[in-house]
Amino acid sequence: MSEKEIDELRSRFAREAMALMERTGEEVTRTRLAAELKIARARLDVVFPEEGDLLEAVTGEWFAPKLAVMDEVMASDLPPPRKMYEFFARRFRLLRQNFRDDPATFNLYVEMGERYFEYARSYIDLGDHYLCELVAEAQAEGFLAGLDVDTAMSLINQMVNCYLQPYMIAMIDDRLSEEKLALIVGAIFDGLDAKDGGARGTQDIRAA
Repeated sequence: MSEKEIDELRSRFAREAMALMERTGEEVTRTRLAAELKIARARLDVVFPEEGDLLEAVTGEWFAPKLAVMDEVMASDLPPPRKMYEFFARRFRLLRQNFRDDPATFNLYVEMGERYFEYARSYIDLGDHYLCELVAEAQAEGFLAGLDVDTAMSLINQMVNCYLQPYMIAMIDDRLSEEKLALIVGAIFDGLDAKDGGARGTQDIRAA
């Protein structure tokens, strides 16, 4: 088979594996998937030589819609505050809808993500790379003054963490909203910079 044919089968088999997981509520092995698809295990092994290759492909399919919306936002010419909001909000909408459509399957993917984090790392790293680009664009217009890009990225990730972490969405879905996220992003652009705002002004606590 050509590389193109293998890539096409990789995507197709990964989607079939995801559909099977949604039906059974369990992780899928190559052996189980071959039996489900009624194909020879050897054919599946050509596409996924190692068990982890199937898991990696499933991870890629799960992240694909999230990557698509990030790419769409990054290609836009929105002003920095709106662009950063859309960067987070569009992924939040997808994750929230995934959870509400099928909480059990969503939690299965969360558990798998924790066990096989190495397969998700490259997608998370890409999100951080894009966020650094957004920070640089914002700083070019006078926002986030005095912060180096990595520090700004880390602070912003901490501020919006519950809107991007699947397990947090599963835990506190009803407390999260796009309106609250917009206020958080607004606060980032209104006041996040390197100046000491007084929160660290004393070394001890004294009675008033």
